[in-house]
Amino acid sequence: MSDDFKKAPDGITPTRTLDAKGLSCPMPLLKTKKEMDKLASGEILEILGTDPGSRNDLPGWCTRAGHEYLGEKEEAGFMRFFMKKQ
Repeated sequence: MSDDFKKAPDGITPTRTLDAKGLSCPMPLLKTKKEMDKLASGEILEILGTDPGSRNDLPGWCTRAGHEYLGEKEEAGFMRFFMKKQ
C-alpha cells in the first residue's frame, strides 16, 4: 500500500456500512452519495470497495462535498474507506 493514501485510525465505529465490492467507477461514488444523504451530521459511513479508482474518487468527493475523509484500511482483497458527515 502506498504512503500517499490516508490510513484510517483504529477504533472507528461506523454508523452505516456500504458494500460496494465488485462495483466499478462511478457506482461506488454514486452509492456513497446516496448513503451519505441518509446520515445525520457527525455520523460515519464505511464503504467496502474493490475499485482502485475509489482511492482517489472518494477522498476527492468528500472534500468537495464538505465532509471529513477519515482514511482507508486495506483488507484481504478489498479496501475499507471511512468518512464523517459534516
